[in-house]
Amino acid sequence: MAMAKIGVLMTCPMLSYLEEELNKRFNLFRFWEASSKSEFFTRNSDSVRAVVGNAFFGAESELIDALPNLEIVSSYSVGLDKIDLVKCKERGIRVTNTPDVLTDDVADAAIGLILATLRRMCVADGFVRRGLWKNGDFELTSKFSGKLVGIIGLGRIGSAIAKRAEAFGCPISYHSRSKKRNLNYKYYSTVVDLAASSEILIVACALTEETRDIVNCKVLDALGPKGILINIGRGAHVDESELVAALIEGRIGGAGLDVYQTEPEVPEQLFGLENVVLLSHTASDTVETCTAMADLVIANLEAHFLHKPLLTPVL
Repeated sequence: MAMAKIGVLMTCPMLSYLEEELNKRFNLFRFWEASSKSEFFTRNSDSVRAVVGNAFFGAESELIDALPNLEIVSSYSVGLDKIDLVKCKERGIRVTNTPDVLTDDVADAAIGLILATLRRMCVADGFVRRGLWKNGDFELTSKFSGKLVGIIGLGRIGSAIAKRAEAFGCPISYHSRSKKRNLNYKYYSTVVDLAASSEILIVACALTEETRDIVNCKVLDALGPKGILINIGRGAHVDESELVAALIEGRIGGAGLDVYQTEPEVPEQLFGLENVVLLSHTASDTVETCTAMADLVIANLEAHFLHKPLLTPVL
């Protein structure tokens, strides 16, 4: 099969390596270069047989409806919340994502956020850079080792975070849809109970309708004025207005955030808070992992069009 003739739609700019490799192998359409969606669909809708999306712009209902010959969505992400899985299943459209390859980086980033938040590393960096050290020592911070860690979601990433936190001597508790077998971690059937028993609460679950706003006012109040929240899941997991209020009012001790409700918009009230560490949804963004993710996206596409088993099928 001449893959160069197969139309692949890339929804938005991603890793340049991924774009280049797709362009070598397929007839690549760059959606962001179209002067308008309607013009693009008029010209190209019948030609597109595959979509490559990501955590920001996937394959939602409108896009799927506009592509009558769509066969596969190969997502450059683990999260599937930007893909209409119900519609894909109805139409027999295959779906793949990129699990496993980014687990270590996201887990590493979670630990980094914990350390940076508790030890106030970003503030301390500014303290040195502004020449304030000569006027006196930096204030005391808070220890990570031995803290009670609660994890919402004990899948691949949650488990990898737990393993790392254990190395810091932290007792681990968790909440998930059901209790996991053969684990020494303590299970809580509600997030409120988990938060009440945690000094560090980490969001590491998939985004579904059930987990949207899973961290709400009650959870934040249960976490308490010395507790910190770490979110490497999705922004919609947390009621953002409640989080901002809790931080400003001192009802929780701090937060380390990689994700937000309406990215790339971030609540400006967070910018002046020294007990908050902010990343730009980059927990998995290392050269090594992004390259591996890109290779997996391409491998799934090639497997599909060569009628071979998909490497990481979702549907």
